[in-house]
Amino acid sequence: MNATKTRKGLNKELGAKTAADLMTPNPVSINQNANLREALALFSDKGFTVAPVIDNAGRAIGVVSCSDILVHDREKVEYMTVAVETSPLTTRDGESVRSGFQVEKVDTTRVADIMTPAVFSVRPDTPVTQVVAEILRLHVHHLFVIDDSGTLVGVISPLDILRHMFA
Repeated sequence: MNATKTRKGLNKELGAKTAADLMTPNPVSINQNANLREALALFSDKGFTVAPVIDNAGRAIGVVSCSDILVHDREKVEYMTVAVETSPLTTRDGESVRSGFQVEKVDTTRVADIMTPAVFSVRPDTPVTQVVAEILRLHVHHLFVIDDSGTLVGVISPLDILRHMFA
């Protein structure tokens, strides 16, 4: 089978010709200055495992994943030292606090500090065959769609490709 025939077949099967046809527009992203708690809230609220990281101008500058946060948390969680009290500890409301408790030190790490600083992207007019080839070549689960100014305008995942194949 020649490459031209394969490309035409893929375009027909997907019902899409370009990245713009495949992409999910206006993807949810996270600002580089967000802290890890905000990233976790985004992931848990939206059911995501990865998000593009953008700068203040809306340009994609990296990717952060749940795995990035888990690795960071495993390596960086610190606990504050608690002085030994001779009398039982209580909260402001008078509730007893069991002995041996630990207070977690608040992690002020920013998303930019742990993200992968690489953006695998295509332009909106990139042919579908090239989009699929890039996902396979790069072994990635998401390709970002970036306009001429570098602004993030969409994201393409294997789910987007499958959605078009079976729509």
